[in-house]
Amino acid sequence: MTAVVVSDTSDRPTELGSGGVAMPAAAPDGRPSGEPARTEPAPSALRVASTMLLLLSFVVLIFATYIGAFSSLHHARAQYTSYANFRKELAQATAPVGPTRPDDPSKLLAQGTAVAVLSIPRIDLREVVFEGTTGSILQNGPGHLRNTPMPGQSGVSVIMGRATTYGGPFGQLSTLNPGDTFTVTTGQGVSTFRVLGVRRGGDPFPPPVAAGGGRLTLTTADGSPLLPSGVLRVDADLTSPALPTPPMPLTRRDLSTAELALGTDQFAWMQLVLWGQALVAAAVLLAVARLHWGRWQVWTVSVPVLVFFCVGTADQIARLLPNLM
Repeated sequence: MTAVVVSDTSDRPTELGSGGVAMPAAAPDGRPSGEPARTEPAPSALRVASTMLLLLSFVVLIFATYIGAFSSLHHARAQYTSYANFRKELAQATAPVGPTRPDDPSKLLAQGTAVAVLSIPRIDLREVVFEGTTGSILQNGPGHLRNTPMPGQSGVSVIMGRATTYGGPFGQLSTLNPGDTFTVTTGQGVSTFRVLGVRRGGDPFPPPVAAGGGRLTLTTADGSPLLPSGVLRVDADLTSPALPTPPMPLTRRDLSTAELALGTDQFAWMQLVLWGQALVAAAVLLAVARLHWGRWQVWTVSVPVLVFFCVGTADQIARLLPNLM
């Protein structure tokens, strides 16, 4: 049998296979010359690093979304449950009426306890007010400054609230006008207030409170959202009879800096470190899992895990931000 040689116009050499049929010569790496080169997989360390970077970018996105939008869900839930419980306390006459516990006057009222309901029809606001003004308490709603009398009692009472984050319940205070009225309900009854005006840093103070009279100052952040530049206050005089005022055992020195206007809670650093470590550990484990699982399997597991740790971390970071923001 005569061998038939098929000419190849390319520069690649040919080989004769069985039966004398010409076959393409093998490439230097052992693959057939007509087969495209195989891409080597990326090194494991590079894949882990790229996956971690992607996961951490996802974490930052979740944090920004939570603080900017979904923190209001935290506030709404706290208000819903607290309002139901406080109504029950009002009906049973067990709601607190002073800085000490109703069942044990020798002990201070626990911070975070519901003490009043603030209703301002002009801005469609109805909020449960809690004892204390730290950032973590103001996540749930407005807070009563502990060294001031309860709203409706003699003297000047102060209630603080957030302007933007966690529902921003006091975000519309600047729209109140002199003469607007609102009410505050406490364990002693309903008190009515009339707005004197809105003041910012550098504005003159209102006239002193009349002897035996009461005043309520609503306080929040002033300036651009998430970038407070000062403090905004709304002063309102009590127009209903002043309620009995129990002794005040607290002074300005008994308050921490976290309870003052635009204060930050430095005790949140420890919990933030713990939550941050857990978040980074979860990101590392999920990045390593990418070496053994498919992309979609990793994301299916990582989304709920990262959302959980992001929400916990965001709550701690919020405590380090100004409490009126």
